[in-house]
Amino acid sequence: MELLLLHYPFTFLFIAFLVLYQVNPAFRYFCKMTFYKLWLFTLSILVIVLSIPRGRNVENMKYFRISLLPLKYIFGIKIVVKGKENLRTKKPFVLVLNHQTSLDIMVMMEMLPNRCVPIAKKEILYMGTFGLACWLSGLIFIDRKKRDESITTLTEVAHSLNKENFRVLVFPEGTRNHGGSMLPFKRGAFQLAVKAQVPIIPVVISSYQDFYNQKEKRFTPGKSIIQILPEVDTVGLGPDDVPKLTEQVRDSMLTAYQGISGMTNGTSH
Repeated sequence: MELLLLHYPFTFLFIAFLVLYQVNPAFRYFCKMTFYKLWLFTLSILVIVLSIPRGRNVENMKYFRISLLPLKYIFGIKIVVKGKENLRTKKPFVLVLNHQTSLDIMVMMEMLPNRCVPIAKKEILYMGTFGLACWLSGLIFIDRKKRDESITTLTEVAHSLNKENFRVLVFPEGTRNHGGSMLPFKRGAFQLAVKAQVPIIPVVISSYQDFYNQKEKRFTPGKSIIQILPEVDTVGLGPDDVPKLTEQVRDSMLTAYQGISGMTNGTSH
């Protein structure tokens, strides 16, 4: 053993790595999440290079999407999209999506429509190459600590949706939710849709519990289902209708979430 360590240290370390990777789920989880983050930050460099000639533009989002699609094969995640017909529209709309973990970035790229950009927290803008790539791809950043500034940004987006013919994606829970259900929805996305008089398209991603659990440090191959629900019309609605609209959409998404999570996990949450 000492002779092996002396003459072939890298070989020994590589073998030790492989053994540890196979027998220790927590170490395997750490390796996969590290690889995931390295992929995001490294491929962001390519997205930046490809985006620079066009500058900050929503069309650059396609480079982001292409760069992330291989991850599902690397991690062995089968992604099934249901209700694709509900996205076959050329008009502007607001996509609302449940938010579980950072893996949402990988999964949502499977169904992200053309000319659609997420609305994200401003902190992402300062995340190195990833933040710059997001900015060049047209992501809309809001400072959650500055409510008035956020409202101003969303108002500007509402005026631009129809004028520039693009779509936005919003996580109405406002933060990641590991609880196996859905947090109460914030009303910003619905106020935006009502102000712009564009439809809301709810999108639900099934629970990751079958293959991913942050607390248990578990990340294995698995299956994720994306259910795209029919659009919810907002024409004729006003500010007073937003609370009811918010709850209506959340209820439909929660029902769908429980249904498709049961398909992947064997039980409903």
